[in-house]
Amino acid sequence: MATYRWKSFVEDQDRPEKPRRFGVTEIRGPNHNSLFSHNLLQDMLESVGQFVDGLKFTGGSESLMPKSFIKEATKLAHEHDIYVSTGDWAEYLLQKGSSSFKEYIEECKQLGFDTVELNMGSLELPEETLLRYIRLIKSEGLKAKPQFAVKFNKADIPPTRARAYGAYVVPTPRTSERVEDVDFLIRRAERCLEAGADMITIDAEDVCRYPDSVRADIIAKVIGRLGLEKAMFETSNPKTSEWFIKQYGPNVNLFVDHSQVLDLECIRGRNFGKNHKSVLDSSFFLS
Repeated sequence: MATYRWKSFVEDQDRPEKPRRFGVTEIRGPNHNSLFSHNLLQDMLESVGQFVDGLKFTGGSESLMPKSFIKEATKLAHEHDIYVSTGDWAEYLLQKGSSSFKEYIEECKQLGFDTVELNMGSLELPEETLLRYIRLIKSEGLKAKPQFAVKFNKADIPPTRARAYGAYVVPTPRTSERVEDVDFLIRRAERCLEAGADMITIDAEDVCRYPDSVRADIIAKVIGRLGLEKAMFETSNPKTSEWFIKQYGPNVNLFVDHSQVLDLECIRGRNFGKNHKSVLDSSFFLS
């Protein structure tokens, strides 16, 4: 079986061994929209497992899967030194009461999950109550990973379409979408960290959906306050991942689709430029 070698990390930016505290790559795992099987997951982890730090069950998919499959998946991930995280399901159980949530945490632990994600934006609960749930997760020996969504008015994004020099650009009408106070979001995230949260996930799809319209000021403020080690950004495409690494280096934590793992690792470990080759370049593999 072929093995991999690193793509030219410079001496002062060596890729740390797992478990990593920064430069973390978390991937989207089995969900109800894909035909994920145990064999497919095994093949994927055997191929790229050394580049993956975390595996997340997205969209509450764990609630639709047999417990036997979940246990096999978490066991397989642990064999590759990969932590396993829940996603988008704890919020539903919290609506049913704290006792249901406590049972859910206990079941997560039995199934082999290491991390419980809490979508803070969708939970209309007092902050102290949310912090108490973080402490509950930690008391069960699991890691807590609150998720925040950055929202702002789309009219604040400069237009990126091609136009003639000096041409008039029709202003984008302001939407009625709620504008998030980024400073308030960061303060809430800091309180979560103080309560014991291990990492903060930033769902910044509106902020960084396209690399040529990234709200770099918002990203810089989040990283400046929380630090690279404690912040993870969800990126929707490889170009956006490349933007993050160009701006903040290979140690930025990113959540990506499993299909982007090799390209992301290549970007982490090489010099950048318009002419860089694909990660599937034949020089990347060693027999």
